[in-house]
Amino acid sequence: MQTIMSMRCELTGKSFQTGNNVSHAKNRTKRRFKPNLQNITFASEVLGQKFQLKVAVSTIRTVEKKGGLDEFLINTPNSKLPLKAKKLKKTILSKSN
Repeated sequence: MQTIMSMRCELTGKSFQTGNNVSHAKNRTKRRFKPNLQNITFASEVLGQKFQLKVAVSTIRTVEKKGGLDEFLINTPNSKLPLKAKKLKKTILSKSN
């Protein structure tokens, strides 16, 4: 059985948006704007492990700006994180204390 891959960033929860294709004659048809998702390996300095995550390119830039995966997760409120990222954050916080 083949599993369906989710079009959702595993760190920010960013997903597709819907909108319209608008022709020159102003005819409107539904379309979806997909996020630019990439499989990337992030290294956690606190845990000493590498994690392969499916994240948006915009998220990769944000993680690099914040100083790495650990800093990004620690400084991001839980309300903005999806479930997988919350579990990873909890593990990092328990190891760092």
